[in-house]
Amino acid sequence: MRQRKGIVLAGGSGTRLHPVTLGVSKQLLPVHDKPMIYYPLSLLIMAGVEEIAVITTPDDQPAFRRLLGDGGQLGLAFEFIAQPAPDGLAQAYLLAEPFLAGAPSVLALGDNIFHGPDLQRLLDAARRQILGATLFAHPVSDPERYGVVETDSSGRAVGLVEKPARPQSRLAATGLYFADHEAPSRAATLRPSARGELEITALLETYLAEGRLEVATLGPGHAWFDTGTHESLCEAVNFVRTVERHQGLRIGCIEEAAYRRGLIDAEALLRLAAPMGRTAYAEHLRGLAAAGVPRPAAGLLKIA
Repeated sequence: MRQRKGIVLAGGSGTRLHPVTLGVSKQLLPVHDKPMIYYPLSLLIMAGVEEIAVITTPDDQPAFRRLLGDGGQLGLAFEFIAQPAPDGLAQAYLLAEPFLAGAPSVLALGDNIFHGPDLQRLLDAARRQILGATLFAHPVSDPERYGVVETDSSGRAVGLVEKPARPQSRLAATGLYFADHEAPSRAATLRPSARGELEITALLETYLAEGRLEVATLGPGHAWFDTGTHESLCEAVNFVRTVERHQGLRIGCIEEAAYRRGLIDAEALLRLAAPMGRTAYAEHLRGLAAAGVPRPAAGLLKIA
């Protein structure tokens, strides 16, 4: 099987965060001690991805290039793709089709943050799936606000409904999707919804109709944030700050994720830390380099 490639969807205008996002992309806003986009990027690195397409608005693309470079410093390869208009999540597969070139993919929304002790196992299981798609889901108390997935006793999806009036499940679809090589061709068959967008739920329904939609459920101990509102952004910042302060780790640290994967060595960590001075983030990287051997990657993150 071809190596899976990654997509981070970091476009849109972030209207729910106005006026904060009138002058800057939402995915460049800080979530505690790092830019928001670091969280989904770290998740993709954990998922074994080494080639990543970053989809942004044309105006914001230069800022993302300045922040991320070409990815070589992390042992990765970044490609930047412009999204002229936010015409739906499934549009990401059409924009990234030349980049994917027939490879399977994992798509992470640029404003979602994940964290939990079993996350690495779930990512590894989804990565091993050759055909079909895997949707990551998280139980919520207000499922009527989300796309909701229903599962059978084996955990396989049997229903998918967008913002149901009477939810049959508490499992909300999160912003992390694994898909086989067919995702772009399936997206090309979709028609815009009533709101004029190519819906990700419509794409997933094509897999569901064939019995090829798996669900990876983030159970107890996992956290998921969609940082699209001021309230949820503040909640995410407080969560990350608390976890990092009391557990001594860095959620969403792309340098650490690359180090744990063996994409870079301790010397590279020190080079990456140098321009950051004596910040706590830089000191964390220096501490990793001094330890000599990457620690187990259990429970390291969540973006996707």
